Amino acid sequence: MHRTGVLAAAVTAVLLLAGCSGSPVAEPTATQTEDSLSGDLTVYAAASLSGAFDELAKEFSAAHPGVTVKPISYDGSSVLATQLIGGAPADVFASADEKNMAKVTDAGLAEEPVDFAANVMQIATAPGNPKGITDLASLTAKGLTVVLCAPEVPCGAASQTLLKNAGVTLAPASEEQNVTAVLTKVASGEADAGLVYVTDVEAAGDAVTGIPIDGADAATNVYPIAALKDAPNADAAAAFVAFVTSPEGRAVLEEFGFEAP
Repeated sequence: MHRTGVLAAAVTAVLLLAGCSGSPVAEPTATQTEDSLSGDLTVYAAASLSGAFDELAKEFSAAHPGVTVKPISYDGSSVLATQLIGGAPADVFASADEKNMAKVTDAGLAEEPVDFAANVMQIATAPGNPKGITDLASLTAKGLTVVLCAPEVPCGAASQTLLKNAGVTLAPASEEQNVTAVLTKVASGEADAGLVYVTDVEAAGDAVTGIPIDGADAATNVYPIAALKDAPNADAAAAFVAFVTSPEGRAVLEEFGFEAP
């Protein structure tokens, strides 16, 4: 028999056997087609991202059940940057400004950052604004207890820019290392007012009243996110960054009051 005849006969035999077996060719199962991401994911994020990132982590975990997002480390961006440069192990860093992200990238620790959100400042007062605060100049009134973020953290740098633009000089009762601490002091009644992000006022609900600041856009903070180069879980880190910057991720951020970058 010629070679072509042998090949044809072999092909025919294979087809007949497949037909007689009654078993169709196996299709990939759902579990086989699911993504292969697994392990723990460690995220360092600016304190002002707490509500939004808790929700993003929840949705990411639902989409990637093999990944366990560890409790997110929230703090001032400068504090987190210092920890990362000092060797703290993490997979993802989300900063409230580009300055502190640059510290991490300049140290060779992060992949290319992606801007994913923006935020502006407001004055937070006690519920109902009992002191009648109307603008930044109102914060200089005698007897007011005002708290600010420390100048080295993003909310503090933005506050200083706005105060300078308004020609206002304050002597704050304290300077906090993250915006959550400022909000907490106002909400608890320890302070009469503080400068925080719009998103913090929204998240606080009835615990505080927000007073818009004229010219707040002049101190808009843009938030970058990046996977870290020595991430223990590099694949999950890249996937989380992609999710945060996706349309789905941006929708969550908008729900929490963040603007597009």
